[in-house]
Amino acid sequence: MQYRPLGRTGIQVTPYALGAMMLGSFGNPDRKEGVRIIHRALEGGINFIDTADRYGDSEEVVGEALVGRRDDVVLATKFWGPVDDDVNHRGASRRWIRQAVERSLRNLQTDRIDLYQLHRPEPDTDIDETLSALTDLVREGKVLAIGTSSMRGSEIVEAQWVSERRGFERFRTEQPNYSILDREIEREILPVAQRYGMGTLVYSPLAGGALSGKYRAGQANENFRASTGMRHFQDERRLGAIEQLISLAEEAGMPLTHLAMAFAVAHPGVTSAIAGPRTMEQLEDTLAGAEVSLSDEILDRIDAIVPPGESIGAMDMVYRGPEVADATLRRRPASARSAR
Repeated sequence: MQYRPLGRTGIQVTPYALGAMMLGSFGNPDRKEGVRIIHRALEGGINFIDTADRYGDSEEVVGEALVGRRDDVVLATKFWGPVDDDVNHRGASRRWIRQAVERSLRNLQTDRIDLYQLHRPEPDTDIDETLSALTDLVREGKVLAIGTSSMRGSEIVEAQWVSERRGFERFRTEQPNYSILDREIEREILPVAQRYGMGTLVYSPLAGGALSGKYRAGQANENFRASTGMRHFQDERRLGAIEQLISLAEEAGMPLTHLAMAFAVAHPGVTSAIAGPRTMEQLEDTLAGAEVSLSDEILDRIDAIVPPGESIGAMDMVYRGPEVADATLRRRPASARSAR
């Protein structure tokens, strides 16, 4: 595979990254097979692995696989989500970050994390607190670069300005959701990340499995909903777009998965697309399409199916922020809404 710069960190990574969420209790509980999948990914040329502390025992599987191979891999993990029932074992506080990084280092069997990412924005924690703690980790050599996931454009800008004013480490990467069916980040997130020289690692390039070619219009069912994480799994527009993309992929002489992955890395603002295989077969399919490049004609036809900057449907996993999820933050008190 060819390499791309990870923002302005000086680190070079492959356009396809291996997402390890499904390797372990979250997906494939056979840890030995998980190790084999990671080894095969490295043999296939991938040098970038992404996981998170909340993905069950995924970090442990990755750690086992990288024994003796650690220096060959750009290793990324994330913190923020709950890892147990303790209310303080989550979030973006200095207290938890100090504990979380030590936990991840143990699980990964390493002395440093190449890219340590805030998994979701944390409105209840001052960004100064988070950046200060992460800066200390970089200065101690436990973390080499820091990044975010699912940040809005305004949050990225705020964090960059805080780092500049306070002399903190800057967030060097952003990890948003992106696929042919989910293109909203083209409007703001990608341009903002490019403006600040950030690398962008996009997750769910197959739209939660919707772009695997496995599910077809008229065949949607609860298994489809469970496997793709789609809120509107029977949305006719989304399923109709999938049918058009299947036809386009067939005309282009490639599987839909190859079309979808190649699309995700075609945008100049995207550094790597994260493939999250659960089986060796799924990984082999990803590797087989690693050299696929889409022509302008095909990209134009994709734009005609799903316009740039638009999304069709929504996946449950997409972060929406408390101002959308919490009804009390988008409704005036009843007393203030009384009829005049």
